[in-house]
Amino acid sequence: MKAIRRFTVRPVLPDSLQPLQDLARNLRWSWHTETRELFQAVDPDGWRPADADPVRLLGAVSAGRLAELAGDPQFLRRLTEVSDDLREYRDGPRWYQDQLAAGAELPAAVAYFSPEFGVTAALPQYSGGLGILAGDHLKAASDLGVPLIGVGLLYRHGYFRQTLSRDGWQQEHYPVLDPNELPLTLVREADGTPSRVVLALPGGRSLHACIWQAQVGRVPLLLLDSDVEENAAGERDVTDRLYGGGSDHRLLQEMLLGIGGVRAVRTYCRLTGTPAPEVFHTNEGHAGFLGLERIRELSETGLDFDAALEVVRAGTVFTTHTPVPAGIDRFDRQLVARHFGDDGELPGVAVDRILRLGMETYEGGEPGLFNMAVMGLRLAQRANGVSTLHGAVSREMFSGLWPGFDPSEVPITSVTNGVHAPTWVAPEVFRLGAGKVGGGRAGDALEGGPVEGALDGESLGRPTGTLRRWDAVAGIPDREIWDLRRVLREQLVTEVRKRLYASWRRRGAGTAELGWIDGVLDPDVLTIGFARRVPSYKRLTLMLRDRDRLTELLLHPEHPIQIVVAGKAHPADDGGKRLVQELVRFADDPRVRHRIVFLPDYGMGMAQKLYPGCDVWLNNPLRPLEACGTSGMKAALNGCLNLSVRDGWWDEWYEPDFGWAIPTADGSATDEDRRDELEANALYALIEDRVAPRFYDRDAEGLPERWIEMVRRTLATLGPKVLAGRMVREYVERLYAPAALARRSLDPAAARELAVWKARVRAAWPGVAVDHVEASAASVTGGSAELGSTLSLRVRIALGGLDPDDVEVQVVAGRVDSGDAIADAQAFPLKPAGGHDLEDRWLYEGPLALDRTGPYGYTVRVLPCHRLLASGAELGLVAMPAEGAVDGTAEGAGVLLR
Repeated sequence: MKAIRRFTVRPVLPDSLQPLQDLARNLRWSWHTETRELFQAVDPDGWRPADADPVRLLGAVSAGRLAELAGDPQFLRRLTEVSDDLREYRDGPRWYQDQLAAGAELPAAVAYFSPEFGVTAALPQYSGGLGILAGDHLKAASDLGVPLIGVGLLYRHGYFRQTLSRDGWQQEHYPVLDPNELPLTLVREADGTPSRVVLALPGGRSLHACIWQAQVGRVPLLLLDSDVEENAAGERDVTDRLYGGGSDHRLLQEMLLGIGGVRAVRTYCRLTGTPAPEVFHTNEGHAGFLGLERIRELSETGLDFDAALEVVRAGTVFTTHTPVPAGIDRFDRQLVARHFGDDGELPGVAVDRILRLGMETYEGGEPGLFNMAVMGLRLAQRANGVSTLHGAVSREMFSGLWPGFDPSEVPITSVTNGVHAPTWVAPEVFRLGAGKVGGGRAGDALEGGPVEGALDGESLGRPTGTLRRWDAVAGIPDREIWDLRRVLREQLVTEVRKRLYASWRRRGAGTAELGWIDGVLDPDVLTIGFARRVPSYKRLTLMLRDRDRLTELLLHPEHPIQIVVAGKAHPADDGGKRLVQELVRFADDPRVRHRIVFLPDYGMGMAQKLYPGCDVWLNNPLRPLEACGTSGMKAALNGCLNLSVRDGWWDEWYEPDFGWAIPTADGSATDEDRRDELEANALYALIEDRVAPRFYDRDAEGLPERWIEMVRRTLATLGPKVLAGRMVREYVERLYAPAALARRSLDPAAARELAVWKARVRAAWPGVAVDHVEASAASVTGGSAELGSTLSLRVRIALGGLDPDDVEVQVVAGRVDSGDAIADAQAFPLKPAGGHDLEDRWLYEGPLALDRTGPYGYTVRVLPCHRLLASGAELGLVAMPAEGAVDGTAEGAGVLLR
């Protein structure tokens, strides 16, 4: 029988146990060991069936057990200690507050928008790395005391749960999530009614959403939910599932996230007295419409569109996560147009201005499409990729927005991702290190601030605490490290067998045919992990390129390996599903199924078991298509060595001490198939010749000394680099603080001035030109010069009616290649040398010191210049010498230095 109505019955806790409610509702428990252990003590038998979720646990614990705990003095003491610790963590000063006290100019608050957040498996609102990164960003911000407000959507079906058919085909399931059974609180008005945000839709319709709040330590996370009674059936389904539906559905999701998200932030700040954000951080383009809502808000204060745009840009940070154009959301321009203007949302904002923000105006762009990343870049004065390599790829990918500039000068920087150590470091790993350097609680060392070398790479955010250093692992005996590695491997083996058994039962296998699972994996065999989403560029099946060779590696009589694989393909990606099926069918082969397994339904719960238990983490994407690849970071924090293509973060921080780099065939392969063959062979050779022999190379005591030393080096040297605390501090210091200062400098008068100035410069720029360049030097002879000599430059510039204060004239110099392209360029300003002539030409002069040997060259350019610009490239305008404009001793772009 089916119930005609569903509701949630909440437990009634005795007064002495009321603090459990606050502890359960604050997601700090997901990374705070003492809190998790306290809840486990509430009901040890129910902890695992509740999936380690305190909210579910409290909903299932018996009244008798609660009464017993209410009379247990020891439990009540523990409850008081953990509750007091949360209060101190939540309210006390941390790194950010210390910076403010020291005089740093930092934003009063930052709003962080993301389409998904992976905070805990108990709140399944993520699909992969983007969401996990966003969750780690919130946690690290909380540890550091950064006044962040997270904004996302609440998906009633989450992403999807993955199972396998008997023949290994991925099957998706969408369980209904009841917000009342999740660690969420409904945001309400002062009179107790639920708060609402409303968006106008075409045809006089409306999209209503309520606001749920998750508390992530000190950070509130606001999640918008369209499943409310005020909506018609179609609108109720807007937040049904993550990355589902067609273009219209996705557009409504992104409008709700961006526009509705800003309104949710305003509601939250009004109700709680929280300072309004000065900086808005757009995590990928999905939330880009937030800039349009802020323009609308400012237009109501009397600012016109252009002035409001400048204010919004100054206070916006945009992070791109995709290295391929196909990964960007693009909508038909007419679809976007229908949802805005007088018959839709933002009636005070001209539709044509909205559409121009997302137009692909660069060469090769499609004018009929609206590009969310392009809009994100145009609405943000500061932008970044998520690793050094990805920053370079992004500058190249979006260089069309800054014509005339080399990709290296495109104003997109990079902040390499990090991962939240308290979430991902196994308790056993932490205890091993902490035990060597003194007492204190585990949570103290793994929560945040900036003392260099602290065990989590972050200083303690509290005034007191025991400092534990990453380099403490140097004092841990080899035997203890190796014994711990085996314990973790053994735990993984147990977990894999349990999950594999459950998977086969769902695939239709009977108990009698599953006895072989008891022999799957061996805690003494080299264990390789591979787990991630399954787009084609991540190459899930590269390991299957030569199945006979892989089989030999798995079954090697002296140096066997075993592989644990997990990953989800997008529900609409049949190609990805075929890759999953190919891997599953290989792993089903009775000859190798004890050595290689595929675990369905990869998520945070599985990942937290998988990373510590693996010896090697495999990553073999097509370079440079991996933006960052944080799974290898999480593995490294647990002493797992990386075996990876030099892509993402591994390209930046790889050293032989930490693992192995898989050679890539970028320049030698003529097609993808050949490239895969070459790189697969390189992978097999690495495992066979270097990885496996080192793991099994034992000393007289049975210890692999060289392997253990690599584990030590990974923890001590790589560990501090890969932390979310380091990442968030970089965002604060390099992006948030400058954005806040830029925003504060733009009062209405300054914003109007900047907008008018930009319009004047753009209109005049076609008349700006470098007319003539002269260079003279006594030591220049026949196209060569001596190191240390100086060129004297005289440049005549046409300013097209602009003033010298509106521009900067630069000489750009550096080594040149055979095509006269300048590499490692340096720019030096030239100064006005006199007034203008009747033709509005201005003379600029300056020296150029020749400080490098080898082929050397220079050019001259003119850039817009204003005190409120973040960079000279911001407007995408540059004037260069015309052909024939160069004269003098050093002709052309090349001067050979000896």
